[in-house]
Amino acid sequence: MSTSPTQGIQTVLHPVSDLAAAKDVYTALLGVAPSTDEPYYVGYEAGGQQIGLVPGGAEQGMTAPVVHWHVRDIEAKLAEVTAAGAKVKDGTRDVGGGRLVATFTDPDGNVLGLIQDR
Repeated sequence: MSTSPTQGIQTVLHPVSDLAAAKDVYTALLGVAPSTDEPYYVGYEAGGQQIGLVPGGAEQGMTAPVVHWHVRDIEAKLAEVTAAGAKVKDGTRDVGGGRLVATFTDPDGNVLGLIQDR
């Protein structure tokens, strides 16, 4: 039984090689303008989720979209999933504004992410 429940999947990050082209497609798909539009990240708020475009994501090891569960205590949740057999891919780091992120792999090598907002 989990001691630190998740707040659900609220963020999906997509690695992109051409940010401008991807932005056109995702804007058309989602029907909204980006809420964040920076050279290093384009984010959309759609249907209660954050859909993010990560330029150069492949160079960062992203081979497919990565879903992120939002949690209240990222370190506690990371400890729980590793105790259950997950392997840390990228440890906890602050990506700005007090937002903490980490990724891990499940036993089949699927990459999953965690986010904690302060």
